[in-house]
Amino acid sequence: MKFIETRGNDGVFAKEVTFSEAILSPIASFGGIYIPETLPDLDEAFLSKHLNGNYKTMARDLLARFEVDIDQEIIDQALELFDHFDDPKNPVPVIKVKEDLYVSELYHGPTRAFKDMALQPFGVVLSAIAKKRRENYLILVATSGDTGPAALETFKNKEGVKVACMYPSGGTSDVQRLQMVTEDAENLKVIGIKGNFDDAQQALKSLLGSPSFKTKLQEKNILLSAANSVNFGRIIFQIMYHIHSYLELVRQGAIELGEKVYLNVPSGNFGNVLGAYYAYKMGLPVEKLVVSSNENNVLTQLITRGKYDIRDKELILTTSPAMDILKSSNVERVLYDLYGTERTKELMADLDNELNYQLNESELAQLQEIFVADYCDGEQGKAYIKESFADGYLMDPHTATCFKSYKSCMDKPLKMIVYSTAEWTKFSPTIASALTGEEDSNDLPALNAIAETANIDIPPMIKELFDKEVAQKSVIEKEDIEAEILKFI
Repeated sequence: MKFIETRGNDGVFAKEVTFSEAILSPIASFGGIYIPETLPDLDEAFLSKHLNGNYKTMARDLLARFEVDIDQEIIDQALELFDHFDDPKNPVPVIKVKEDLYVSELYHGPTRAFKDMALQPFGVVLSAIAKKRRENYLILVATSGDTGPAALETFKNKEGVKVACMYPSGGTSDVQRLQMVTEDAENLKVIGIKGNFDDAQQALKSLLGSPSFKTKLQEKNILLSAANSVNFGRIIFQIMYHIHSYLELVRQGAIELGEKVYLNVPSGNFGNVLGAYYAYKMGLPVEKLVVSSNENNVLTQLITRGKYDIRDKELILTTSPAMDILKSSNVERVLYDLYGTERTKELMADLDNELNYQLNESELAQLQEIFVADYCDGEQGKAYIKESFADGYLMDPHTATCFKSYKSCMDKPLKMIVYSTAEWTKFSPTIASALTGEEDSNDLPALNAIAETANIDIPPMIKELFDKEVAQKSVIEKEDIEAEILKFI
């Protein structure tokens, strides 16, 4: 399968590339990104075939249908990493919470967040390609808190790969920060920036598109790539768990094969729900994709009004920080799929230059055929956490945003799958406040309070973070990012 560009071709980049080329160099002409030229069919025969199978077998078959140019041995090595999740037989448990509501838990990997689902195998694939080509790569990462730990975990000590990870200083939880700054592998550099996630993501995109930066790297025999979801290598592994979650409902007798469901995804950079969108486009029986946001509700505005406008917006630091994003990179892939190259290029230029764009009436109607959206503020989220815990289910504040849209966005008597993107340990002060009323901004006392209240153990990989030495101490102005990275390499 070939991959093409969202904003058209500038005559410098190749008009189409292979999967491996797209993940090694994820930025395309005019600052665009890559998408598959076509999508494989996800018909009932595929679903039936994997109804009694396991996650890895289904994932392997999906990659085969995408015809990725990756050796089968490498794919097998990548998928083997799911054997190290909490339950090797079922890396993504799907839990019944209400009669019509199921939660797909994506956080049972090593860093306790959904980014492991894609970054664990992605790291193996990218590293293996680099090694095979005898090339050295600098992998850039911009994180709001979960991508960073997952990327550092998958790439640490990998041959031929260095990682520069940027996070907003003061904009993550203690656990997320400690997962990054206690990493001491020589090929990893963690950089706190005095800014927010959008600043980090803008720096990443700017460096990926900078000829002078690439030249400086090439002088050191280093090429450039990224581990953010602008890289389709991330997205392809995120399609898989939406298929798995649907099949789990069939296995549990909640639905019949072919019956439609709602997929409800907490959304910031739009990569997670993009995976759901591609699964839907390929044939997964989906009624609507529900986009759940926090107070930074640019996505709700886009889906309900057709307007993406951040001219007068300042990023709000919320209780669901992984979704504290104003420029959602992966919306671009949906724009391309619905409206084509020229319109996508026009809309993205408007966003880049004027900080807003407006869909016309027919374009908005197309979007609303597939998506519905709502947003949830922090106090509402805490109320849902408390209510859910009383009913026997403990969840994090990102998952909680979906519980509002569960009530407001479902207009047919169908089952809904909510995606839980992080374990309770990642955002414990908010959860402790919801459950006990204790207001403490530090993670450790909050973790202990929740563990006692819920009568559960703190997982060892989280508890041990507080005894580790901080190895990564850089906190810099965003203007100094390029110099800091060049000093690292």
